[in-house]
Amino acid sequence: MSVDLPTRARSSAALVIAGVLWGTGGLAGSLLGQRAGLHPLAVAAYRLLVGGGFATLFVLLNGGALPRTAQAAKRLLAVGALFALFQASYFAAVSLSSVSIATMTTIGAAPVMVTLAGTRRPSRWTLGSLAGTLAGLVLLRWTPDEPAHLLAGLGLALLAAAGFATLTLITAKPVLEPLSTTAFGCLVGGILLTPVASWAGLALPLRVDVLALVCYLGAVPTALAYAAYLRGLATAHPVLGALSAVLEPLTAAVLSALLFGERLSVQAWCGAAVLVAALAVGYWRPEPA
Repeated sequence: MSVDLPTRARSSAALVIAGVLWGTGGLAGSLLGQRAGLHPLAVAAYRLLVGGGFATLFVLLNGGALPRTAQAAKRLLAVGALFALFQASYFAAVSLSSVSIATMTTIGAAPVMVTLAGTRRPSRWTLGSLAGTLAGLVLLRWTPDEPAHLLAGLGLALLAAAGFATLTLITAKPVLEPLSTTAFGCLVGGILLTPVASWAGLALPLRVDVLALVCYLGAVPTALAYAAYLRGLATAHPVLGALSAVLEPLTAAVLSALLFGERLSVQAWCGAAVLVAALAVGYWRPEPA
């Protein structure tokens, strides 16, 4: 399918917006966990439930309807299950390894899995962008001191990557509008994840700062970001969509340095530069959709 330049530009902009907004979600989720005393799985459940609730309300207020066809119901169940799998596996990987290792493995492995699942041989530009992305992630996120249970954490991070890659592949052929898919898919995922997260406690302190963080986490880096991502995937190649996810750790690293005074090493800044260059290659010479 041939895609004209304005359509490609819009899809690329939507994918960039999604990646950047996901980066703010990591910081918001971390702050929510600290201030509310929530387990990461509980944070993930609130993220999906609140994000799905906001998006569903927006869809219904704008004349949208609940899905009524069997095809739509199957798609939403699959999307919801993948949302739950991705969130639960990722946060479990964080608890068994570290944020840097879990993020690097998940975000780095996802575009590789999407590429391997493709029916066509990727171009040299895509392979170059993929190699640069992996190298940039290693430089940006790798730290030498890692806790025990690293292999189990890596396995769960790869499971999270498989969930994200599968989500990217199946939503590349839309059945519903991107916002409807996001809205109802997040709700389904949150409902599926809630029993798993409930053992750690879902009690939420009714404080202004905590409620503001919950609302932001649900509305911006979840509902808005996933809607933008799914809209971009409608006309972009799935490999480019998976590569765009690396903007999440890049944005989080830069925001941590700017807002919280965390100093990035020369190695990390080199990794950020390599990531930007690799993504630029991916957007400049994308695979045909």
